[in-house]
Amino acid sequence: MAFGGTAPKVYLEQVNLANFRNYESVELALVPDGVTLLRGSNGAGKTNLLEAIAYLAVLRSFRGAPTAAMVRDGCNQAVVRAQGKRSGRSLLVEVELNMSGKDKVRLNRQPLRRSDELLGAVVVTVFSPDDIGIVKGPPQARRDYLDDLLSSLGPRHGAARSELDRVLKQRNALLRSAGGSLRPAMASVLDVWDTKLAAVGEDIARAREAVVASLSPQAEAAYAQLSGTSGVAGEGVVLRYERSWQGTLLGALGAAREEDVRRGATSLGPQRDELFVGLSGLAARVQASQGEQRGLALALRLGAHALVAERQGTSPVLLLDDIFSELDPLRSEALCRCLPDGQTVLTAAGVVPALLPVSSVQRVAAGELTGDR
Repeated sequence: MAFGGTAPKVYLEQVNLANFRNYESVELALVPDGVTLLRGSNGAGKTNLLEAIAYLAVLRSFRGAPTAAMVRDGCNQAVVRAQGKRSGRSLLVEVELNMSGKDKVRLNRQPLRRSDELLGAVVVTVFSPDDIGIVKGPPQARRDYLDDLLSSLGPRHGAARSELDRVLKQRNALLRSAGGSLRPAMASVLDVWDTKLAAVGEDIARAREAVVASLSPQAEAAYAQLSGTSGVAGEGVVLRYERSWQGTLLGALGAAREEDVRRGATSLGPQRDELFVGLSGLAARVQASQGEQRGLALALRLGAHALVAERQGTSPVLLLDDIFSELDPLRSEALCRCLPDGQTVLTAAGVVPALLPVSSVQRVAAGELTGDR
C-alpha cells in the first residue's frame, strides 16, 4: 500500500533545460503517475535533472550550489522551464539563472516580483545521499530540515526566518562592537534587539514544535514500513524539539547577557535549538547503525511528504536521487511497495528492484536523453 494516501496532484509533463549544468539543450518527458527512471552512469548528469526540477519549487539548489555552478561553462545564462498540471489546471514555470544581474521567474507567463510568490506552484520532496546528515550531522542540518518543511506548508515561516537572520545579524554586530564591556547606551540598544529576537524566536520555536508533533506519527509510520518493524515494541522513532532556553526567551536572553557580551555572540534562541531524532529510545545520531540512519533519513523525508500532501491537498513530486545505492535490499523492496501516490522521478546507476513500478525509462549520457519506453 502506498504510504501517505492520495491527494489532488501537481505533476510535471515536460521539463526543458538550456545551458544548465552539463546540458546544452534537453527535453525531459515525465509521466504523471508512477516512476520515471533516469538511468545512466555516475557523472552522466542524472542528479542535474533532479536539481533543475527542485529549483523550480524553491529557487535554490538542494545541493547548496551557487548560480555560477548551475550555469553551463562558458555561458552567461541558464534556463529551466516546466509544463504541467496543478489540480487539473495548466501550469508553466520558467526560471532564468543569470551570471550577472537578477534571476527572472515567470509563473504562467507572468513575471514574479518576489520569490515567495512561487511557493506552492510546484511542490517537491527531495531525497539525496546527503540526507543522512539530517540524522547524523550537526544540529543545523535538522533545523534546516524543519524550516524547509515549514516553508513548504506556507510562506509565513520563510518571512520569520528572514526576520530572525536580520535580528541576529544586528544583535551579534552590537555584541562584537561592545568589545567585552557593555556601555549604558549600548545596553539600551541591546534591549531593543532582545525584544525583537524574543518575539520572532518564540514564534519560530512554537512553529517548529507544532510541526514536529504532526510529523512524528508520519515519520514513525514510514520507518515502520521501510524497516518492517510495525508493531514491534521498543522499535519506534522518537522526534522531540529541544529549546536552548527555559522559561521565556526574553528572560533567558537577559540572564545570558553577560556571557553573550563576553563572547560577542548570541548563545540562546531558535538558531541554537535541536531536533532530537531517536530510535529504540536511543539517539540515532550516535547509536543507530549506518543502515538505520539512512532508513531514518528517508522516513523523515517521506513523513514530511505525507504531511505536506495532507495539509496542502497536493501530493508533492517525489525526487529520489540514487536511492537504491543507499538502502539495503530489504528497505529497497519495502520502499517500492510503499511509494506515495503521484509522480516520482528516480535516478539509478545500477540495477533497480523488480518491484519498482516503473512507467518510463530515460537513458542519460553525456548531456543527452534517450527514452527506452
